[in-house]
Amino acid sequence: MSQAQPRGPHSRIPMHTARERLLAAILDRLWETYRQRVPYVQVYEQVIAHAGAAFVNDHIAFRTIAGQAPVTGIVSVSRMFEALGYQAAGTYQFPDKRLTAIHFQHANPWFPKLFISELQSWTLGPAVRSILDAALAEHVPMISGDDLHALHVAHEEDHARLIERGVAYLQTRPWPAPRRGDLDAVNRESQYGAWTLVHGYNVNHFTALINSHGTPALADIEQTVAALRAAGVPMKAEIEGAAGSRLRQTATEAAMTEVEVREDDGATTIPWSYAYFELAERGVVTDPETGQPCRFEGFLGPQATHLFDMTRVR
Repeated sequence: MSQAQPRGPHSRIPMHTARERLLAAILDRLWETYRQRVPYVQVYEQVIAHAGAAFVNDHIAFRTIAGQAPVTGIVSVSRMFEALGYQAAGTYQFPDKRLTAIHFQHANPWFPKLFISELQSWTLGPAVRSILDAALAEHVPMISGDDLHALHVAHEEDHARLIERGVAYLQTRPWPAPRRGDLDAVNRESQYGAWTLVHGYNVNHFTALINSHGTPALADIEQTVAALRAAGVPMKAEIEGAAGSRLRQTATEAAMTEVEVREDDGATTIPWSYAYFELAERGVVTDPETGQPCRFEGFLGPQATHLFDMTRVR
Protein backbone atom coordinates (compact mmCIF):
# COMPACT_ATOMS: atom_id res chain seq x y z
CA MET A 1 0.00 0.00 0.00
CA SER A 2 1.24 3.48 -0.81
CA GLN A 3 2.61 5.63 2.02
CA ALA A 4 2.23 8.88 0.07
CA GLN A 5 0.05 11.52 1.70
CA PRO A 6 -3.12 12.07 -0.36
CA ARG A 7 -4.50 15.48 -1.14
CA GLY A 8 -6.77 16.88 1.53
CA PRO A 9 -10.31 15.56 1.10
CA HIS A 10 -11.87 19.02 0.90
CA SER A 11 -9.71 20.23 -1.98
CA ARG A 12 -11.58 17.76 -4.21
CA ILE A 13 -14.99 19.30 -3.48
CA PRO A 14 -16.62 21.02 -6.50
CA MET A 15 -16.33 24.70 -5.58
CA HIS A 16 -17.86 27.78 -7.16
CA THR A 17 -16.83 30.82 -5.07
CA ALA A 18 -13.78 32.31 -3.37
CA ARG A 19 -15.47 31.74 -0.01
CA GLU A 20 -15.81 28.03 -0.71
CA ARG A 21 -12.13 27.84 -1.70
CA LEU A 22 -11.21 29.57 1.55
CA LEU A 23 -13.35 27.16 3.55
CA ALA A 24 -11.84 24.12 1.83
CA ALA A 25 -8.33 25.36 2.57
CA ILE A 26 -9.12 25.83 6.27
CA LEU A 27 -10.72 22.37 6.53
CA ASP A 28 -7.78 20.72 4.79
CA ARG A 29 -5.34 22.38 7.20
CA LEU A 30 -7.38 21.01 10.13
CA TRP A 31 -7.39 17.59 8.45
CA GLU A 32 -3.62 17.65 7.95
CA THR A 33 -2.99 18.15 11.68
CA TYR A 34 -5.65 15.63 12.71
CA ARG A 35 -4.37 12.83 10.47
CA GLN A 36 -0.88 13.26 11.90
CA ARG A 37 -2.20 13.01 15.45
CA VAL A 38 -4.52 10.04 14.82
CA PRO A 39 -2.44 7.30 13.13
CA TYR A 40 -5.52 5.15 12.46
CA VAL A 41 -6.56 7.68 9.81
CA GLN A 42 -3.51 6.91 7.73
CA VAL A 43 -4.26 3.19 7.93
CA TYR A 44 -7.80 3.93 6.70
CA GLU A 45 -6.34 5.89 3.78
CA GLN A 46 -4.18 2.89 2.88
CA VAL A 47 -7.12 0.48 3.16
CA ILE A 48 -9.37 2.49 0.85
CA ALA A 49 -6.55 3.12 -1.63
CA HIS A 50 -5.88 -0.63 -1.79
CA ALA A 51 -9.60 -1.30 -2.36
CA GLY A 52 -9.99 1.45 -4.96
CA ALA A 53 -12.52 3.25 -2.75
CA ALA A 54 -13.14 6.97 -2.29
CA PHE A 55 -13.11 8.99 0.94
CA VAL A 56 -15.71 11.70 1.54
CA ASN A 57 -15.74 13.47 4.91
CA ASP A 58 -19.27 13.22 6.33
CA HIS A 59 -18.86 15.53 9.32
CA ILE A 60 -16.42 17.19 11.72
CA ALA A 61 -17.04 17.41 15.45
CA PHE A 62 -15.95 20.16 17.82
CA ARG A 63 -16.38 20.44 21.60
CA THR A 64 -16.87 23.62 23.64
CA ILE A 65 -17.76 24.74 27.17
CA ALA A 66 -20.75 27.06 27.63
CA GLY A 67 -20.02 30.00 29.92
CA GLN A 68 -21.31 33.46 30.66
CA ALA A 69 -18.24 35.57 31.45
CA PRO A 70 -17.23 35.68 28.67
CA VAL A 71 -20.05 34.16 26.63
CA THR A 72 -18.64 30.93 25.25
CA GLY A 73 -19.92 27.63 23.88
CA ILE A 74 -21.16 26.58 20.47
CA VAL A 75 -20.88 30.18 19.22
CA SER A 76 -17.16 30.14 20.02
CA VAL A 77 -16.68 27.85 17.02
CA SER A 78 -19.83 28.21 14.94
CA ARG A 79 -19.55 31.93 14.15
CA MET A 80 -16.41 31.42 12.11
CA PHE A 81 -18.09 28.72 10.04
CA GLU A 82 -21.35 30.62 9.73
CA ALA A 83 -19.34 33.45 8.19
CA LEU A 84 -18.08 30.86 5.69
CA GLY A 85 -21.58 29.77 4.67
CA TYR A 86 -22.79 27.21 7.23
CA GLN A 87 -26.30 27.30 8.73
CA ALA A 88 -27.81 25.53 11.72
CA ALA A 89 -29.77 22.44 10.63
CA GLY A 90 -30.60 20.46 13.78
CA THR A 91 -30.41 20.63 17.58
CA TYR A 92 -29.77 17.83 20.07
CA GLN A 93 -29.95 17.40 23.84
CA PHE A 94 -27.87 14.98 25.93
CA PRO A 95 -29.15 15.44 29.49
CA ASP A 96 -27.13 12.55 30.93
CA LYS A 97 -23.95 14.14 29.55
CA ARG A 98 -25.08 17.71 30.34
CA LEU A 99 -24.52 18.61 26.71
CA THR A 100 -26.31 20.48 23.95
CA ALA A 101 -25.34 20.27 20.28
CA ILE A 102 -26.20 21.86 16.96
CA HIS A 103 -25.33 20.43 13.58
CA PHE A 104 -24.57 22.81 10.74
CA GLN A 105 -24.78 22.25 6.99
CA HIS A 106 -23.32 24.17 4.07
CA ALA A 107 -25.33 25.19 1.01
CA ASN A 108 -22.81 23.23 -1.06
CA PRO A 109 -23.74 19.65 -0.07
CA TRP A 110 -20.24 18.36 -0.77
CA PHE A 111 -18.88 20.16 2.26
CA PRO A 112 -18.95 18.14 5.49
CA LYS A 113 -21.54 18.78 8.15
CA LEU A 114 -20.34 20.22 11.46
CA PHE A 115 -21.44 18.79 14.81
CA ILE A 116 -20.65 21.37 17.51
CA SER A 117 -21.51 20.57 21.12
CA GLU A 118 -21.20 22.44 24.42
CA LEU A 119 -20.98 21.43 28.06
CA GLN A 120 -23.63 23.13 30.21
CA SER A 121 -21.13 24.18 32.86
CA TRP A 122 -23.80 25.59 35.19
CA THR A 123 -25.15 22.06 35.77
CA LEU A 124 -21.90 20.85 37.37
CA GLY A 125 -20.91 20.85 41.02
CA PRO A 126 -19.53 24.07 42.53
CA ALA A 127 -15.90 22.92 42.69
CA VAL A 128 -15.75 21.85 39.03
CA ARG A 129 -17.77 24.85 37.94
CA SER A 130 -15.24 27.10 39.65
CA ILE A 131 -12.37 25.43 37.77
CA LEU A 132 -14.07 25.84 34.40
CA ASP A 133 -15.16 29.42 35.13
CA ALA A 134 -11.57 30.33 35.98
CA ALA A 135 -10.33 28.86 32.68
CA LEU A 136 -13.05 30.60 30.65
CA ALA A 137 -12.25 33.93 32.37
CA GLU A 138 -8.83 33.76 30.66
CA HIS A 139 -10.23 32.89 27.22
CA VAL A 140 -8.33 34.54 24.40
CA PRO A 141 -10.28 37.12 22.36
CA MET A 142 -12.88 35.57 20.08
CA ILE A 143 -12.64 35.88 16.31
CA SER A 144 -13.24 39.59 15.76
CA GLY A 145 -16.15 41.06 13.87
CA ASP A 146 -13.71 42.39 11.28
CA ASP A 147 -12.31 38.91 10.72
CA LEU A 148 -15.81 37.43 10.47
CA HIS A 149 -16.61 40.02 7.81
CA ALA A 150 -13.37 39.18 5.98
CA LEU A 151 -14.25 35.47 6.07
CA HIS A 152 -17.70 36.27 4.71
CA VAL A 153 -16.52 38.37 1.76
CA ALA A 154 -13.45 36.13 1.25
CA HIS A 155 -11.35 38.38 -0.98
CA GLU A 156 -8.63 36.25 -2.56
CA GLU A 157 -5.85 38.56 -1.37
CA ASP A 158 -6.92 37.92 2.26
CA HIS A 159 -7.02 34.11 2.04
CA ALA A 160 -3.53 33.38 3.38
CA ARG A 161 -4.04 35.56 6.46
CA LEU A 162 -7.54 34.23 7.13
CA ILE A 163 -6.43 30.60 6.82
CA GLU A 164 -3.69 31.16 9.40
CA ARG A 165 -6.03 33.12 11.67
CA GLY A 166 -8.80 30.54 11.55
CA VAL A 167 -6.56 27.50 11.98
CA ALA A 168 -4.62 29.10 14.86
CA TYR A 169 -7.85 30.02 16.65
CA LEU A 170 -9.12 26.43 16.52
CA GLN A 171 -5.83 24.65 17.19
CA THR A 172 -4.46 26.80 20.02
CA ARG A 173 -5.93 26.09 23.46
CA PRO A 174 -7.85 29.31 24.28
CA TRP A 175 -6.98 29.35 28.02
CA PRO A 176 -3.90 28.49 30.09
CA ALA A 177 -2.95 24.87 30.71
CA PRO A 178 -4.96 23.47 33.64
CA ARG A 179 -3.46 22.38 36.93
CA ARG A 180 -3.10 18.58 37.09
CA GLY A 181 -5.33 18.29 40.16
CA ASP A 182 -7.99 20.47 38.56
CA LEU A 183 -7.97 18.35 35.40
CA ASP A 184 -8.46 15.18 37.43
CA ALA A 185 -11.30 16.79 39.39
CA VAL A 186 -13.10 17.84 36.21
CA ASN A 187 -12.55 14.42 34.65
CA ARG A 188 -14.27 12.70 37.56
CA GLU A 189 -17.44 14.69 36.90
CA SER A 190 -17.26 15.27 33.13
CA GLN A 191 -14.75 13.56 30.86
CA TYR A 192 -16.04 15.85 28.10
CA GLY A 193 -15.15 18.89 30.21
CA ALA A 194 -11.68 17.53 30.94
CA TRP A 195 -11.08 16.78 27.25
CA THR A 196 -12.06 20.32 26.25
CA LEU A 197 -9.99 21.82 29.06
CA VAL A 198 -6.78 20.33 27.60
CA HIS A 199 -7.62 20.35 23.87
CA GLY A 200 -9.74 23.48 23.47
CA TYR A 201 -11.38 23.74 20.04
CA ASN A 202 -9.18 21.22 18.26
CA VAL A 203 -11.07 18.84 15.99
CA ASN A 204 -12.58 15.99 18.02
CA HIS A 205 -13.10 13.76 14.98
CA PHE A 206 -13.52 13.55 11.23
CA THR A 207 -15.85 10.95 9.73
CA ALA A 208 -15.68 8.66 6.72
CA LEU A 209 -18.96 8.40 4.82
CA ILE A 210 -19.31 4.71 4.03
CA ASN A 211 -21.80 5.50 1.24
CA SER A 212 -19.01 7.22 -0.70
CA HIS A 213 -16.66 4.23 -0.89
CA GLY A 214 -18.04 3.09 -4.22
CA THR A 215 -16.55 -0.40 -4.15
CA PRO A 216 -18.08 -3.78 -3.22
CA ALA A 217 -15.15 -4.61 -0.93
CA LEU A 218 -16.06 -1.73 1.44
CA ALA A 219 -19.74 -1.34 0.61
CA ASP A 220 -21.02 -1.29 4.17
CA ILE A 221 -19.88 -0.44 7.66
CA GLU A 222 -19.30 -4.09 8.67
CA GLN A 223 -16.89 -4.65 5.78
CA THR A 224 -15.03 -1.45 6.54
CA VAL A 225 -14.70 -2.30 10.24
CA ALA A 226 -13.43 -5.78 9.32
CA ALA A 227 -10.84 -4.31 6.93
CA LEU A 228 -9.59 -1.85 9.53
CA ARG A 229 -9.37 -4.53 12.22
CA ALA A 230 -7.44 -6.77 9.82
CA ALA A 231 -5.02 -3.86 9.32
CA GLY A 232 -4.47 -3.63 13.07
CA VAL A 233 -6.75 -0.70 13.94
CA PRO A 234 -8.45 -0.99 17.38
CA MET A 235 -12.17 -0.42 16.88
CA LYS A 236 -15.19 0.32 19.06
CA ALA A 237 -16.76 -3.00 20.03
CA GLU A 238 -20.24 -2.15 18.73
CA ILE A 239 -21.82 -0.56 15.66
CA GLU A 240 -24.49 1.92 16.69
CA GLY A 241 -27.70 1.52 14.68
CA ALA A 242 -29.34 -1.54 13.13
CA ALA A 243 -28.74 -2.64 9.55
CA GLY A 244 -30.99 -0.69 7.19
CA SER A 245 -31.63 2.12 9.68
CA ARG A 246 -31.27 5.85 9.06
CA LEU A 247 -27.79 6.10 10.52
CA ARG A 248 -25.13 3.60 11.56
CA GLN A 249 -21.95 4.74 13.30
CA THR A 250 -18.83 3.36 14.87
CA ALA A 251 -15.27 4.55 15.42
CA THR A 252 -11.69 3.65 16.07
CA GLU A 253 -10.45 3.90 19.60
CA ALA A 254 -9.19 7.34 20.57
CA ALA A 255 -5.53 8.06 19.93
CA MET A 256 -3.49 9.26 22.89
CA THR A 257 -1.35 12.38 22.92
CA GLU A 258 0.70 14.42 25.37
CA VAL A 259 -1.08 17.44 26.88
CA GLU A 260 0.33 20.31 28.92
CA VAL A 261 -0.62 20.63 32.59
CA ARG A 262 0.71 22.70 35.49
CA GLU A 263 2.06 21.26 38.71
CA ASP A 264 3.63 22.89 41.75
CA ASP A 265 7.11 22.61 40.25
CA GLY A 266 6.09 24.03 36.86
CA ALA A 267 4.67 22.85 33.56
CA THR A 268 4.83 19.24 32.41
CA THR A 269 3.02 16.94 29.99
CA ILE A 270 0.91 13.85 30.63
CA PRO A 271 -0.78 11.37 28.25
CA TRP A 272 -4.46 12.06 27.53
CA SER A 273 -6.96 10.83 24.98
CA TYR A 274 -7.22 12.98 21.87
CA ALA A 275 -9.45 11.89 19.01
CA TYR A 276 -10.91 8.96 17.15
CA PHE A 277 -11.86 8.42 13.50
CA GLU A 278 -15.54 7.80 12.93
CA LEU A 279 -17.35 5.76 10.29
CA ALA A 280 -20.91 6.66 9.30
CA GLU A 281 -23.31 4.83 6.98
CA ARG A 282 -26.41 6.81 6.06
CA GLY A 283 -29.74 5.28 5.12
CA VAL A 284 -32.62 6.47 2.96
CA VAL A 285 -35.66 8.33 4.31
CA THR A 286 -38.63 10.07 2.73
CA ASP A 287 -38.33 13.83 2.29
CA PRO A 288 -41.41 15.25 4.10
CA GLU A 289 -41.64 18.17 1.66
CA THR A 290 -41.32 16.31 -1.65
CA GLY A 291 -42.31 12.78 -0.70
CA GLN A 292 -39.21 11.56 -2.53
CA PRO A 293 -36.56 9.24 -1.09
CA CYS A 294 -33.38 10.99 0.07
CA ARG A 295 -30.37 10.25 2.22
CA PHE A 296 -30.74 10.95 5.94
CA GLU A 297 -28.38 13.82 6.80
CA GLY A 298 -29.14 14.36 10.49
CA PHE A 299 -27.89 12.77 13.69
CA LEU A 300 -29.44 10.53 16.33
CA GLY A 301 -28.93 11.53 19.95
CA PRO A 302 -28.70 8.07 21.57
CA GLN A 303 -25.99 6.98 19.12
CA ALA A 304 -23.95 10.14 19.61
CA THR A 305 -24.14 9.61 23.39
CA HIS A 306 -22.13 6.40 23.13
CA LEU A 307 -19.56 8.00 20.82
CA PHE A 308 -18.90 10.83 23.28
CA ASP A 309 -17.54 8.19 25.65
CA MET A 310 -14.80 7.12 23.21
CA THR A 311 -12.47 9.78 24.66
CA ARG A 312 -12.96 8.76 28.30
CA VAL A 313 -9.82 8.68 30.44
CA ARG A 314 -10.27 6.48 33.49
